[in-house]
Amino acid sequence: MSFNFYAVRAIYRYEMARAWRTLAQTIVSPVITTTLYFVVFGAAIGSRITDVHGVSYGAFIVPGLIMLSLLTQSLANASFGIYFPRFTGSIYEILSAPASFVEIVIAFVGAAATKSMLLGLIILLTANLFVPLQVAHPFWMLAFLVLTSVAFSLAGFIIGIWADGFEKLQLVPLLVVTPLAFLGGSFYSIDMLPPFWRTVSLFNPVVYLISGFRWAFFDKGDVPVAVSLAAIAGFLALCLAVVAWIFRTGWRLKA
Repeated sequence: MSFNFYAVRAIYRYEMARAWRTLAQTIVSPVITTTLYFVVFGAAIGSRITDVHGVSYGAFIVPGLIMLSLLTQSLANASFGIYFPRFTGSIYEILSAPASFVEIVIAFVGAAATKSMLLGLIILLTANLFVPLQVAHPFWMLAFLVLTSVAFSLAGFIIGIWADGFEKLQLVPLLVVTPLAFLGGSFYSIDMLPPFWRTVSLFNPVVYLISGFRWAFFDKGDVPVAVSLAAIAGFLALCLAVVAWIFRTGWRLKA
């Protein structure tokens, strides 16, 4: 069966058009929120902390702030993108269209990941207004940006299918992902923690994402970069397996 490029393009363009219609919610609001985080933590607290691993505290928190926005917005964009057609009933038109589940997933997840990556790059440019930044490994910075956006967009896609109400769309981002991101080294290095709590932090999967992304900026991370790459690749593979199972069984789609 040939790849239906037109179906993918139609869904992708529709999702991106919806993002531009709600620009204040999808782009402006997260950028303002992240800027406030930067002002509070970078300026107020950063003035009391000289540096972390030889990096100024203001610059040190930039990768963590980008990753925090990336995780939450990828989940939110993808989960709402697939939940809304389920809510309105238009999902049946999509499922009956001449498009395979692979093409449907590529379109929805691709649009959500694109929005998250654009947001991450805008936050990076905004951070340059506050502190000078140099990216030690630009290729790996983009690789982590793309892999994280795609993986968590897939996770958001799963949440959007699992949720049976709008309140459940916010359940995982607010109660699981955001706390893990805050405790995963967004604003500090886990090497600054006592040995016991550092060991506990290593069970937090977000630590590996933030550490790898920070390594791409400063050539320094809390865990080896190979472990960070393995962690995000493993999470991506798990999400792909779950999505494949959902479409194979029709769970929450054909009910």
